[in-house]
Order: sequence, then C-alpha cells, then structure tokens
Amino acid sequence: MIFWHCCRLHVIMVNVPKTCQTFCKKCGKHQPDKVTLYKKGKDPLYAQGKCRYDRKQSGSGGQTKPIFQKKAKTIKKIVLRLECVEPNCRSKGILAIKRYKHFELNGDKKRKGQVIQL
Repeated sequence: MIFWHCCRLHVIMVNVPKTCQTFCKKCGKHQPDKVTLYKKGKDPLYAQGKCRYDRKQSGSGGQTKPIFQKKAKTIKKIVLRLECVEPNCRSKGILAIKRYKHFELNGDKKRKGQVIQL
C-alpha cells in the first residue's frame, strides 16, 4: 500500500498590486486592470429555497432542518475582481486564487531595509 503525503509550502501572506496587466476579451489586447476584492452580494429574500425554508420554520415546532456545525475550513478562497481601465470598455472578470491567512491589496512593494511610511 502506498500512502501519499502532500508536502505543501505554506505561504503566510500574499501582497497583490492594485493594478495588473491582463488580456481584455472586449478590447482584444492586454490592458491594465484595476484589482479589487470580490464580495458576495446579498441573498434574495424571495428565492425558492428561502421561501420554502421560511414557510417550514414558521409556527411552533422548533428548528425543522439541520444546522451544519462541522466546519472544516478556517479561511475562504480569495477571489479577485478585475476591471478594465479603458473608459469605453470597463469589462469585469473574476480570478480565484488560493487560500491565504493574510491577504493585502496594495501597490507598495516591500524592499529590504526600507520603512513603509503611513
């Protein structure tokens, strides 16, 4: 029997610049893109599953469906939102990267022996 052991290099912190050069499908060439952190939108109040759950929960009888409690992951995957800076284009795309404990979104590059001024 062979046991596979995954030996990963744990990256503590990742620093992403606020702009990056990527290919824009709408423009058809490489353009500078503005990078922001993607955030999930608000869940709709009248989605079918939500309506069904609320209807089942209403009235007496306590909690009707199980609540998941065995969460394994402590951090979420980081998703970046890229927006083309071309005034006529402004096309948006998303890019998923790995899980990181610490994530920074800034253009400041740390150099050896240099103090970052606030």
